[in-house]
Amino acid sequence: MTSFLDPLIAFVSAHAWLAYLTLFLAALLEAVPVVGSLVPGSTIILALSALVPGGELKLWPVLAAAACGAMLGDGTAFMIGYRSQREILSAWPLSNYPRVVAQSEAFFNRWGVLAVFFARFVPPIRAFVPITAGALDMPPTRFYAVNIPAILLWAPAHVLPGVLAVTALHDYAGLPHHQHVGKHLWMFAVAGGAVILALAIWTIRRRHGGGMIEPSKPAE
Repeated sequence: MTSFLDPLIAFVSAHAWLAYLTLFLAALLEAVPVVGSLVPGSTIILALSALVPGGELKLWPVLAAAACGAMLGDGTAFMIGYRSQREILSAWPLSNYPRVVAQSEAFFNRWGVLAVFFARFVPPIRAFVPITAGALDMPPTRFYAVNIPAILLWAPAHVLPGVLAVTALHDYAGLPHHQHVGKHLWMFAVAGGAVILALAIWTIRRRHGGGMIEPSKPAE
């Protein structure tokens, strides 16, 4: 794994714009209904944040790429729902995920405006609440007034842990910068944590009668 990460770090250092594009797309796709439940956007952002302390990536462009991707994804999903109204919730591909749509609608009805804020931090609901808010006729000004501040908190919450962790490993744990040990440890931890979390969620969902984001079985 180390032999894979070293060329990756070198490549990112030489082509930083591709890393910023990847961060943008990861945040964007994570906000797309259905797709956002499958794309590990948060994992990608957390992992690449390890490249900030060493200078391969710059902090502000990383934050900007993640925030802009999330804003475009959430905003587009909301406007699609707002223009289509409730019809979109029963149209393909959302029609294959009635359980998640129902949960998103219940989440929105329970929390109102705050649902837009909370959903940004709760996968996979994050990928469904913006379009649901639009479909339920939430005013655009109210949506963006809550969604944008949520994203401006969400982006640092996903980037700064990696920056601080790798910095601490180098500055306080005595790990050498030039060997990228801190970056390796953080990326391994993020990847391992993502796998463990995915397996835990999968196990819990299976015990409760199926995955929450699995398509419904057609009626026989």
